[in-house]
Amino acid sequence: MAASNITSTHPAAFLLIGIPGLEHLHVWISIPFCFAYTLALLGNCTLLFIIQADAALHEPMYLFLAMLAIIDLVLSSTTLPKMLAIFWFRDREINFYACLVQMFFLHSFSIMESAVLLAMAFDRYVAICKPLHYSTILTGPLIIKIGLAAVTRAVTLMTPLPFLLRRFHYCRGPVIAHCYCEHMAVVRLACGDTRFNNIYGIAVAMFIVVLDLLFVILSYIFILQAVLQLASQEARYKAFGTCVSHVGAILSTYTPVVISSVMHRVAQRAAPHVHILLAIFYLLFPPMVNPIIYGVKTKQIRDHVLSLFWRKNV
Repeated sequence: MAASNITSTHPAAFLLIGIPGLEHLHVWISIPFCFAYTLALLGNCTLLFIIQADAALHEPMYLFLAMLAIIDLVLSSTTLPKMLAIFWFRDREINFYACLVQMFFLHSFSIMESAVLLAMAFDRYVAICKPLHYSTILTGPLIIKIGLAAVTRAVTLMTPLPFLLRRFHYCRGPVIAHCYCEHMAVVRLACGDTRFNNIYGIAVAMFIVVLDLLFVILSYIFILQAVLQLASQEARYKAFGTCVSHVGAILSTYTPVVISSVMHRVAQRAAPHVHILLAIFYLLFPPMVNPIIYGVKTKQIRDHVLSLFWRKNV
């Protein structure tokens, strides 16, 4: 088998176990995963189609939403097809370099997602706190710069990881106790001094989550102050209503991260499959629910979807 052919530095391929301890349930576990992935594909592709087709939706809020939909599509498609291949066909082998590419895309697009959520918080801040200057602040060139900055930050932070992993000798074998190539799961197989990888991985995660979440919270503190100063209760409800979808997206993204982080520290002796299921939940839940949140709570998108169904029925 190719997975056992060891070169001077690394195996030709890794073997992904899937979900350790639940191998006998892989087929059954794959059913909700496949359903969630299908919903994610349909929902995000529908969002992109609606935003692209309707010129009225070519506004900053919806352009950021389109970025989020693309990121969610990439995040879920980076891992789920291979995961389902493991569950259905026991296709556990993954080429060493394909593993590094999967890991790079997975972590890079997770960082991009955090950046886009921050940009959407900035969009809501400008819309509510500086409504008269909204169109002059959030111009097309600025949106492009924000998108490029999100990509640049993610690629810059994640580019060192594949090169760092290439230099290790993997003397602990080619078997990864996971269903996709996650950074620390690969590092655990390496020999030698992996402290820099451990520290770098934790530092990047803390930097992204803490910094982005801090600015999101600050944005909503200013938004709350501005909304409470509005004269009528109806105006307050309307202003808050424009933020509900974004708050839902933030909760759907960061809640699994916080739960997984707490579980790693509080329940260190928990079975490995608990942590892996939480990690999969983080990858699948936001791409699945974000289109639903925005489809239900955003009137323009909801009306467009209903009109599409109405035309089909007529």
